[in-house]
Formats: sequence, structure tokens, C-alpha cells
Amino acid sequence: MLAQDLIDRLSEHKTLSAAPRTELEWLAAHGSIRNLNPGEVLSVKGRQVEALYIILSGRLALFVDRGAGPNKVIEWRAGDVAGLLPYSRLMTPPGDSIALEPLEILAIPRDHLREMTRECFEVTSILVHTMIDRARLFTSSDLQNEKMISLGKLSAGLAHELNNPASAIERCAATLEDRIEDVEEITRGLAAATLSDAQMATIDVVRASCMAKQKGPRSPLEQLDREEAIAEWLANHGMDTVCASTLADTEVTLESLNLLVAAVEPPARNAIVRWVAAGCAVRSLAMKIQDCSMRISSLVTAVKGFTHMDQANVSEPVNLGPGLRNSVAVLNSKACEKSVVVTLELEPELPKACGFAGELTQIWGILLDNALDAVANGGRVEVLAVRDDQNVVVRIIDDGPGIPEEVRDRIFDPFFTTKPQGHGTGLGLDIVRRLVRHNDGAIDFESQPGRTEFRVRLPIAKDLPSLSLAGG
Repeated sequence: MLAQDLIDRLSEHKTLSAAPRTELEWLAAHGSIRNLNPGEVLSVKGRQVEALYIILSGRLALFVDRGAGPNKVIEWRAGDVAGLLPYSRLMTPPGDSIALEPLEILAIPRDHLREMTRECFEVTSILVHTMIDRARLFTSSDLQNEKMISLGKLSAGLAHELNNPASAIERCAATLEDRIEDVEEITRGLAAATLSDAQMATIDVVRASCMAKQKGPRSPLEQLDREEAIAEWLANHGMDTVCASTLADTEVTLESLNLLVAAVEPPARNAIVRWVAAGCAVRSLAMKIQDCSMRISSLVTAVKGFTHMDQANVSEPVNLGPGLRNSVAVLNSKACEKSVVVTLELEPELPKACGFAGELTQIWGILLDNALDAVANGGRVEVLAVRDDQNVVVRIIDDGPGIPEEVRDRIFDPFFTTKPQGHGTGLGLDIVRRLVRHNDGAIDFESQPGRTEFRVRLPIAKDLPSLSLAGG
């Protein structure tokens, strides 16, 4: 291509057309034309970007793999510029730049950019604005992608958490139907017996002992011993042992059963014991259904608080306790999978922080999720919130292997991750730092083998002045 033709094309270029012709001549003199076929790679992830690329024709796209395969995050067409821009800190791209159709570009080598900033003021000014727009696009795209990834993790964990109590409710409801039929059948048989008021009082004592609050969980061996003892007692008194396991699940005592033997004649004893056992089973199942329903309700409440549904995204005084508790609750399934103990400790009368409630919850979610990833099975994560002068400090501590010293200066860099391929985007801590800054806070960390602590410092919310109406 003749130099004059190239300069004419640059003068019609969407991005550079406003630059003086003398500066376009400089670009034409110091650049080289490159042509790529569809599918050819212009720049590779992890390798230094070699030049500023002025797109003359065709299409170029950047594909980033965040663990689920390459995903197109930005596309350049004729009239755009790509690659290395003046004053950019970009050293290596986060993905591969690939031609989507026959591509023609003017490449200005990296070595000439410093000279370009001296000789081409207008071009440099245009490209700096382009860099700002590109950074804004990357920021919004990265944040959205990280939110979608976090949403996927949250959905998977929440589905697991909800499935357990829902399945328990289904099992209990199915069993409850059978137990009610048993109660109805036994009640008809019991109605034929003529029981005195004293005998009914004794039956009530046995029922009360069955429904007493359990003193504590029994080990499997203790439960087996208890079931065998009750079965032996039933057999010794000529009763069916089929209800031994049901009675063993209650707090009924052999002493109360002995009262029943003393008060009721043999023909009615078996029916009474079966009736008491069936009634206790029905109540126990109903209580389990209620407990599971409350668990589902509390999870829904936690998720609603975690996502801050129906709340405007405005800076306001925020009580950090509910957000931290909701974050722990939502990520509980992940902690349980690794048998990790998560503790939450809030300073009494912790003051409110000033910030955006939804953004703060996102910060806690990312930091807690990272801590759970870092610890080994059976590990420990601590979450603490305390007042420190005019700030509230949230500390998230894990007993994982620590952050290697050689990478500590890079952990907040976008796309940097120490997790295995496909397990991390490298955007979490970058987003955390941006959100902390947006909330006028600060974040730092300390790390050594066996202990890593992230600290988020937020300003305490100032009391708003009360308004008074003056009469006059």
C-alpha cells in the first residue's frame, strides 16, 4: 500500500480522523501493515503485547477463559484501535485476540510509543480517552461476569442447602401418613377397653415422659443399647417389640413403663404402649417437618438479606451484623462439604458503618468464599467485627497454607489467581478492592503459613442531625 493511500485511510478512520494530517503521516511512517486470516491469533494470553493496532478493516475479538471455556468479552471493528495504548499499564492480555474475518491492521511497535507521545499530541490524547473507555468497559464486564460466577456458586450451594430440609419434609410427610393410620387403628382397639380415671392418668404420665425434651444427642451405640433394653422390657412383659425403636427415639423411661404395668391389666397394656408410641411418632414427625420448614424459611431470609432484594443501592448507615450472618449462612453448604468450622464474633454494640449495603455483602461473600477455598478439610475460618477508633474493622481469618510471599504484591491485580485452572477468575480480590474504595474504606492483609487475615476498614456512620420545625 502506498504511503499516501494509507494516510488517506487514516484520515477517514473513525477513531483517528480528528488528528492532524502530520500526525497521521508519522503513524504511517512508523507502522507496518499486517494481514490476518479468520482464526489467526494476533496476541496471546500471558505474552507481552507488542504493538498498538489500528484496525483498518475486518473484525478482531478478545476471548477470555474464566474456567468455562473461551468467552468473547470485547470486539474491535474497522475504525477501532486495540493492543497497547499510551500510558497503559497493560503488559500481558487476559486472553487471546483472534481475527473473526479477514483483518487488516496498522501496527505501531511498542518501541515507538514513547516517541509517538512526543510527536503526536492529538493522537495520544485520542488514544488516552480510548484507553479510559476500554478500562470502563472491562470493569463493567468483569464485574458482571464475576457476579454471574458468584451467582452460579450461590445457586448450587443454596440448592444443596434447600434440598436437605425439603427431602426431609417429603420423607416425614410420607411416614406421617402411615403413622396416622396406625394411630387410628390402635385407637379403635383401645376404645374397647374400659379405663378408669387413675389408669388414664398413668397413661398421661407415660405420654409426658415420651414427649420430654431430649437431654442431648445419643451416639449410635447408646441408641442401640437403649432400643435393646426397651425391646427386652417389652418382651418380658408379653408385649410386641415392634414399637421398641419408636420408643427408643423418645425420652420414655422404664420407670414410667413400670407404672403402666402396675396400673393396667395385661390385655390392654400392649394396645396402650403401641398407642403411646404411635402418638409420639406422629408428634416427632410433625416437629421435624416444622423444624425443616423453619430451616427453609431462614435460608430464604438469609438469601434475601444477602442479595439485598427490594433495597435501593444507596450509601447509608449499615448494620454489618445481618450481612455477615447472611453471608455465613449462604456459604454454609460449602463449609459443611469440607467440614470447616466457621465462627462469627461481633463486638457488642458494634456501630453502624457508612456504605452501600449490597456492595458490602458482596465483599463479605467473596472474602469468605476465598477463605473456604484456602483451608483444608476440617479447617477453621473466623469472622470478627470490631470498632477501631472512627472505623469498623471486619477481619476474616483462615488457617490455610497462606499466600506465597512472591505473589503477595499481585493478589489484587485483575486476572491474577493462585487457584488451579478453571477454579478462579482472578477477579474476586480486584472487585473487592474496588468495592471497598467505593465505600470509602481500605483493605489490607497479613499472611503466613497457617494464618491469613484480610481486614476491611470502613468509616463509622455519622449520626444524622435531627430536623425541627420552628413556628413563627
